[in-house]
Amino acid sequence: MEIWLNRTSIDGFILLGIFSHSQTDLVLFSVVMVVFTVALCGNVLLLFLIYIDPRLHTPMYFFLSQLSLMDLMLVCANVPKMAVNFLSGRKSISFVGCGIQIGFFVSLVGSEGLLLGLMAYDRYVAISHPLHYPILMSQKVCLKFAGSSWAFGILDGIIQMVAAMSLPYCGSRIVDHFFCEVPALLKLACTDTSLFDTLLFACCVFMLLLPFSIIVASYAHILRAVLHMCSAQARKKALATCSSHLTAVSLFYGAAMFIYLRPRRYRAPSHDKAVSVFYTVLTPMLNPLIYSLRNQEVMGALRKGLDHCRIGSLH
Repeated sequence: MEIWLNRTSIDGFILLGIFSHSQTDLVLFSVVMVVFTVALCGNVLLLFLIYIDPRLHTPMYFFLSQLSLMDLMLVCANVPKMAVNFLSGRKSISFVGCGIQIGFFVSLVGSEGLLLGLMAYDRYVAISHPLHYPILMSQKVCLKFAGSSWAFGILDGIIQMVAAMSLPYCGSRIVDHFFCEVPALLKLACTDTSLFDTLLFACCVFMLLLPFSIIVASYAHILRAVLHMCSAQARKKALATCSSHLTAVSLFYGAAMFIYLRPRRYRAPSHDKAVSVFYTVLTPMLNPLIYSLRNQEVMGALRKGLDHCRIGSLH
């Protein structure tokens, strides 16, 4: 850390961003800021509803509250800096600021990937072993699951942050991205990064493919359990419960695997920036909408809250 602080006075990076000041890009920037605002409001509202409504104090909604918290932090990690740079015309970011941005971003993406895997396991236990669900998914187990997802995500973030910021950057300081992302920074290092590329790939395989394999295995067992259900209504309810999570998984893992598991020779900055907007801004906005609009309990909690506000305003 002392080395980083000594370098802040002379070192820094230039973030090219994703928007120019053309008329079209001004419209796109406005759209991104609207999406950012909806993501903030949606996740804060979902957290509030889960906190105040006793009917939502179950393992599924506990994990959902953790997902909303991660999405809330993820959307705040990069978008405000991008907006400030665009509006002010300044595109610089300090060396330490870049490292902090990498640490937060990687930690949150890693934690969310693991949490989505654990949420799939929760759905598997609820559908395949309903009688044992209160024991298998007790409060203690849920806290351990959520804590482990945060811990492994933070560890991944620290490893990548320290490794990336320890590389020498003696040439161009222009990062072709709207935030400090590790693959974009590696292109600027004036040393052989093959060892770091291997480390980065190993971290991504562990943090993405391990939980993804849990998701695939969980839903294979869920599908088998659903097919053996005698009641059509029970099958419909089980599938409806899982559809929201499957949508969130598809959005998150599709974008993350496209960014981090592609061979380096197939990467293009324009593609990476567009996909990064998708899973750093759009996905955090869509998750609360997906889980709320398809969930009668969440919508019931929202209506109950609105009724309380209406009654309170009348008095």
